[in-house]
Amino acid sequence: MRGCVPGIAVRRSEPHLPALMNSNDSRLPEALSPPVLVTSGGALRRVGIEFEFLGPSARGAAGAIARDLGGSIEAEDPNAFRIRNTRLGDLAVETDLRYLHPERHPGLGIRLGAGAARWLGAALSPVVPRELITGPMPIARLPEVDEIVGVLRGAGARGHGTVLWDSLSLHFNIDPPSLDAATLTAFLKAFLLTGDRIRQEVSQGKWWLAHVLPQDYPPAYRQLVLDPDYWPDLKTLADDYLAANPTRRRALDLLPLLAHLDEERVRAVLSHEKIGPRPVFHYRLALSHVSDPRWSILPDWERWLIVERLASDHERLGAAGRMAAG
Repeated sequence: MRGCVPGIAVRRSEPHLPALMNSNDSRLPEALSPPVLVTSGGALRRVGIEFEFLGPSARGAAGAIARDLGGSIEAEDPNAFRIRNTRLGDLAVETDLRYLHPERHPGLGIRLGAGAARWLGAALSPVVPRELITGPMPIARLPEVDEIVGVLRGAGARGHGTVLWDSLSLHFNIDPPSLDAATLTAFLKAFLLTGDRIRQEVSQGKWWLAHVLPQDYPPAYRQLVLDPDYWPDLKTLADDYLAANPTRRRALDLLPLLAHLDEERVRAVLSHEKIGPRPVFHYRLALSHVSDPRWSILPDWERWLIVERLASDHERLGAAGRMAAG
């Protein structure tokens, strides 16, 4: 068994994870509810949503949201806007390119003035997506995110999963039940065991959708993690992940979580990568299809719950791991 003593600095004390238990919210259908709704610290688990689209500018999208959902708009820069106090909490819309937000990323070497950033954002708008970002919300409120999708579609937002050579992504930022090594490893194992099935469902058998999905984990790393005896401490988990996956392009991106636990360790490997430290699973396998009036974020949330349920069932997780290990 690899690792027994935690060896990675944690920014805040995390209580020990109690035995996983069934927990449900009466407002949330069982099909949309994870096995555990409360963190080890006693707080309701939350989830934040990000999805990309083409069409209206960041300013235009923010204006449409404020008109339909209430709230006030604050400009962070010519290509990034916050909408405060909407019916669905604080939201943000921004053009998804670091060079258009020079004040946030001073280390990029290119410093655009406000006028140049505004012009370049407009020039690139046909090929560089805008991104809608929610704050962390109770899982029971997830169905309401489809209301934001409808507002943006009504304002001209569009997208069918891809833009030229890249994806139009839907991301979930999910509170783990706990930040201890056993919980994080269980979720990683569960994702490796279910990811191929989810990837096939997301791509719908279409090669152009499969082509833009985040890269799979290296085979040697999958083999390492799925070994039934692989239950590392946090330091070893982080070191193994960073050695095999020095990229954000993973369907279950652990870099934000690992950076929250020990940013210095992550930055030593990825000094210039765009990583926002936060204690969440950054699940980024899903695609955004804003043009489709039937599209909802909920089927992709249900796919994530396949991972949650396997991770929570230690007996089934162990059996699946032993089968995968041959």
